[in-house]
Amino acid sequence: MTAHVTDEDTAADTAATAAGGATRPGSTATTAAIPVTVAPVPVTAVAPPAGTPMAGPGAPPTRVRPGRRRGWAATLRRWRPTPWPTLRATAEQTVRPLLLTAFRPTLLTIATAGAAAGLAVGPSAPAPAAPARAAGAGSTGTKTGAETETETEAATEAETRTAPHRPAPLPPGTATAPWRPRFPQGRGLEAVSLLYLLVQLTLVVPHLAHVLGWDETVYVSQVDPRTPAAFFSAPRSRGISVLVSPVLAVTDSVLALRIALALLSTAALYAAYRVWRPLLGPATTALAALVFSGLWIAQISGPEAMPNLWVALGAVAATGLFLRAPREPNAHWWLAACLAGVALMRVPDAAWLGLPLLATAVCVRSHRRTLPYLLGGLAVGATQWTVEAYSRFGGVPQRLHVSGATEGGMHPHLNLFNAWRSLNGPELCRPCSGPVHHPELTLWWLALPLLALAALAVALRERRTGAPADRTLVPLAVAVCLSVPYLFLLSYSAPRFLLPAYALLALPVGGLLTRVARPRPALAVTVGCLVALQLVAQYPVLHRMTAQVASLDQRYRVAADDLSALGLRAPCLLVGSHAQPVGYDAGCASAATKGNNRNTTPGSVLRRAERIPTAVLTADAQRPPHYARDWTRHPLPGTDGWTAWLAPAPGASR
Repeated sequence: MTAHVTDEDTAADTAATAAGGATRPGSTATTAAIPVTVAPVPVTAVAPPAGTPMAGPGAPPTRVRPGRRRGWAATLRRWRPTPWPTLRATAEQTVRPLLLTAFRPTLLTIATAGAAAGLAVGPSAPAPAAPARAAGAGSTGTKTGAETETETEAATEAETRTAPHRPAPLPPGTATAPWRPRFPQGRGLEAVSLLYLLVQLTLVVPHLAHVLGWDETVYVSQVDPRTPAAFFSAPRSRGISVLVSPVLAVTDSVLALRIALALLSTAALYAAYRVWRPLLGPATTALAALVFSGLWIAQISGPEAMPNLWVALGAVAATGLFLRAPREPNAHWWLAACLAGVALMRVPDAAWLGLPLLATAVCVRSHRRTLPYLLGGLAVGATQWTVEAYSRFGGVPQRLHVSGATEGGMHPHLNLFNAWRSLNGPELCRPCSGPVHHPELTLWWLALPLLALAALAVALRERRTGAPADRTLVPLAVAVCLSVPYLFLLSYSAPRFLLPAYALLALPVGGLLTRVARPRPALAVTVGCLVALQLVAQYPVLHRMTAQVASLDQRYRVAADDLSALGLRAPCLLVGSHAQPVGYDAGCASAATKGNNRNTTPGSVLRRAERIPTAVLTADAQRPPHYARDWTRHPLPGTDGWTAWLAPAPGASR
């Protein structure tokens, strides 16, 4: 660009000289235009405001005006120590995930104190320098409002480019929400499962780590290569024997078997209720799992080789997969697998489980595609039971008839009082003639149907507004069907019989408690206290029942050791009361000539006594059977009155 020096410039120089100043260098008194080349000014240069005096020998000294203050928040940001953002980012990425949520307030307090100490002793950042101004023509005067705003915006942009990114400060006086702990989303079910495993390993397994119970010996002996198989009655299914067979193929340790079953039951609890997480949400699912796993009978059944808990968890998973099947194609196959597993554990329970699911699939169009999977899963799981029915009993109707006779006759019978009487023990109430243990701890059982009805009422009311009600109706229907044979067809009871119903009822009850407590903090605290009280109340019952079971199992072990000392060693035969568990511990075959487990005759016992060591076991000062009255009587100390009647040694009568 080109500048022109005119006569006005010469006149200005003359006036400055007369006033005692010096002429401008390079100026010439001429009317000719002298071209002067000036370097182009960058586009990004900020133009000086009007009235700024030009630099030169005759110009007054220029005073640099400091930038305007922006309040205490900006000052704190400038004065904060530089390493703080880096340290905080490192802590967020490495240290914070490893700490518990409860320690976060302490960490924030320490971090705030450290920042305050840095503000107190650290140097403050220098004030940003005024932006350089391009040289050019100007005139004296004051800044206008527009020019002041331009200068402020330019300084703000320069600070934004140089300062690290930080959130904008809140205006003074703005109310902030109180700090709340942030828990990991969807981890409640994992915590409940770990707690369930911890209770089993600390409160149950140490008491039951040496001996198996009566029914356990029946299931375990079917696949134990070291002992003869006990009599397998018609009502039983072989699913639990298949489950424990890998452990028994490796070791005969009862402790190893208990630990393996505790781990497997914990994994099954998590997997079964994990199916319901997309349907009910993580909070409701975790609460339902906590309510069910907190029952003493669920905790003591985890490490036991019994099928009822596995039926319960399989029913929970199958019901949830049935509800998810219309929207998830892969759920059909998992549904069939769960039904097959339940049928392998207990065929009658699988039939009662499939009844409401089949009825729903027939009546609801969206579930009709699950019909072949329901039927296929039940058929595959019942195949072994059906084959055994034809090979041992002559057919399915015959096996059902024998099974009903073994159970005391499957006919209509109001069994509610027996179920309530056995709620807190014993493990088998047959006959139920004892007193009720801790009736004050059975109130939850009486409140359970009321809570289920309340959940049903809420679901029907929400159904009118378009909310899905099948997530409450279907588990309620399945729970009712699974409890029918044990509440209305049997004449005796056991706490484990209703485990499937408890596991399914926990889902709508948990949904009801969550729905009621969520919008009301005071009610949420009340519900939490009631649930905690229920869980704590299960501990004394669990402690008493594990002690009773351990005491009875120890009697089996003492009797087996005494019989071994009397010369009853494998191969041998034990007949009579408690013959199955004692015979399993002693390594002998067991038999019974009367009762529900009758599998031999007196003549067969006498013939076997001529070949192998044989004994008859009686309890409570009972007399021996007629064929063993001339056998040698041996009281068994430490067994609370049990007596062994030992047959003559094989070949002694010859």
